[in-house]
Amino acid sequence: MAEAKKTTAKKTVKEPVEVATENKAATSKGHKAPNRTTRLLDKFNNELKAKLMKQFGYKSVMEVPSLAKIVVNIGVGDATQDKKRIEEAAEELSLITGQKPSITKAKKSIATFKLREGEPIGCKVTLRGVRMYEFFDKLVSISLPRVRDFRGVNKNSFDGRGSYTLGVKEQLIFPEINYDKVNKVRGMDIVIVTTAKTDEEAYALLKELGMPFNK
Repeated sequence: MAEAKKTTAKKTVKEPVEVATENKAATSKGHKAPNRTTRLLDKFNNELKAKLMKQFGYKSVMEVPSLAKIVVNIGVGDATQDKKRIEEAAEELSLITGQKPSITKAKKSIATFKLREGEPIGCKVTLRGVRMYEFFDKLVSISLPRVRDFRGVNKNSFDGRGSYTLGVKEQLIFPEINYDKVNKVRGMDIVIVTTAKTDEEAYALLKELGMPFNK
């Protein structure tokens, strides 16, 4: 798999940006909360499924590939010197994804890096359902266009099994992050897992959903 190209934020852009929000649940007793949805999920169900069925000749709508999950991971190598770095990274990841991250720990000790087994070395979030589509929509519509000199993402970063990996150099591209409150610029890996069986199908799905691939 080709290495994902890291992206860098345009630091001059600070204005707040409105992103898709969830439907408010009914609060009256005895009323069931409505199913959550989002702009991109509606577009997928109402437009893109039919388009992909025609493109690949699927006989059933169940064959149409879709997003399965999105995993966002931040490595915090300096956590061995300062434990607060993990807390800072986790707080930022929570703001970006709207979900509480889990802490990743070292699987083995590495004396060269003064790393002991079980020590925290990062944090990650696994998004599914509507929250996943909301994050993807924000990523392709708002965050990636804020990258300095952005010319699209690498279309060769598929793994052959329906997953696409994107490297981001700075958390600053996300509108939830206040540049003035950032103590350290951190990168992250975003793994987009689909139900596609081939890279061609996965590429078509992500492109239709708005992923700005380079030419």
